[in-house]
Amino acid sequence: MIRFLACALLLIALSSLIVVDSRDIVGDVIRLPSQASRFFRRPGRADDSDGEDDAVGTRWAVLIAGSNGYWNYRHQADVCHAYQLLKQGGLKDENIIVFMYDDIAFDEYNPRPGIIINSPHGADVYAGVPKDYTGEDVTVDNFLAVILGNKTALTGGSGKVVDSGPNDHIFIYYTDHGGPGVLGMPTYPYLYADDLIDVLKKKHASGTYKSLVFYLEACESGSIFEGLLPEGLNIYATTASNAEESSWGTYCPGEYPSPPPEYDTCLGDLYSVAWMEDSDIHNLRSESLRQQYQLVKKRTSNDNSGYGSHVMQYGDLKLSVDNLFLYMGTNPANDNFTFVDDNSLRPSSKAVNQRDADLLHFWDKYRKAPEGSPKKLEAQNQFVEAMTHRMHLDNSIKMIGKLLFGIEKGPEVLKTVRPTGQPLVDDWGCLKTLVRTFETHCGSLSQYGMKHMRSIANMCNAGIRKEQMAEASAQACVTIPPSRWSSLHKGFSA
Repeated sequence: MIRFLACALLLIALSSLIVVDSRDIVGDVIRLPSQASRFFRRPGRADDSDGEDDAVGTRWAVLIAGSNGYWNYRHQADVCHAYQLLKQGGLKDENIIVFMYDDIAFDEYNPRPGIIINSPHGADVYAGVPKDYTGEDVTVDNFLAVILGNKTALTGGSGKVVDSGPNDHIFIYYTDHGGPGVLGMPTYPYLYADDLIDVLKKKHASGTYKSLVFYLEACESGSIFEGLLPEGLNIYATTASNAEESSWGTYCPGEYPSPPPEYDTCLGDLYSVAWMEDSDIHNLRSESLRQQYQLVKKRTSNDNSGYGSHVMQYGDLKLSVDNLFLYMGTNPANDNFTFVDDNSLRPSSKAVNQRDADLLHFWDKYRKAPEGSPKKLEAQNQFVEAMTHRMHLDNSIKMIGKLLFGIEKGPEVLKTVRPTGQPLVDDWGCLKTLVRTFETHCGSLSQYGMKHMRSIANMCNAGIRKEQMAEASAQACVTIPPSRWSSLHKGFSA
């Protein structure tokens, strides 16, 4: 009798721990409360229809294209493609925040008005993309406020922010031009590495995420995290290039594979297309961040042909064992896909340096325009203006280096690259001050001139002060070419 009562009490105790529900019985398996807790979610979190379990929490995504102008078509195309991928993966619009200038789809040169493609035979990726922050609302301040979930700091836009909780996972994807320690924006000022890292540290200190993944497409993008992103923040970052090389556009006119003949601009960026086309076909429940990193690294290096860059990873590398599903969801159509290390995605035979993509656009437009037509003259003027601006910046920086350090030592100081693991500059305030001083006398650095950020950082590291920079800049730049990139028109990048 005693044995019977003991067994009965044991059964009663077990029944209080086991959730018996028709949804929780799969074959002969009964799920425990830890598995059934997904049915009891706090408001605003993903519901059961998402196919998420409680270990995932809510997935948040911030997608940003930091450029404007039709010659930069690829950046907004990248972001639109990323949105479609996440949407198919099960993320809700309320949890995806999109920054894009939104001047590409209906640009007069877009051969398919209202449509954006990210590959030569790709479908429209523009349809349905949220217009959260567009035009002049694509700013550094709004971007950082969105990451922090700080609605009171926003100016314009939809008001959506990353309102995440401690069990949530955040994915940030940024695509644009860049330079050592800096990322471009269609508005000024630009985003400097120290400001981004400070915000990521604040986000971690707030305890409002479980893990964060950052994919970054830009020239010298490794410099944004190199020596700056510490371990222990539960942040894993990959970049399109290391700290001292360009990233690359792809699906460009005249290259292979090329866009449809009516397009005169690059459709995508090599690193970005690599991770997205990989995600498009794989079951992201079984593919890890590390596996995707290896595949993307191989494709982006382009067989070391000289038309590629070195994909890097930073931060908490232990997170790379996480499945992509935690951050991107997964398309149910790919559930039966078996991951293989050597997939069918082949690298481009050629690609275009990010900084030369605008020249390629102007040249292709000039080549296609009828002889003597206004469009041919416009393309010619755009090409000449861009080249004049480049020559002005290159010559000005070289001259300033010689004035500050001497004819022989100047070039050596400007080209110095710090050892791996060290940040670009010791004093970021100095860097911003010297950039502002240079632009006051010589005009805006612009998306091309960001390449000279290392030279200016080296001036800071060598102890150059604002007054010395001002004197040298005034001597080097007697006039500022009256172009669209003049700081009189664009403002200052710092």
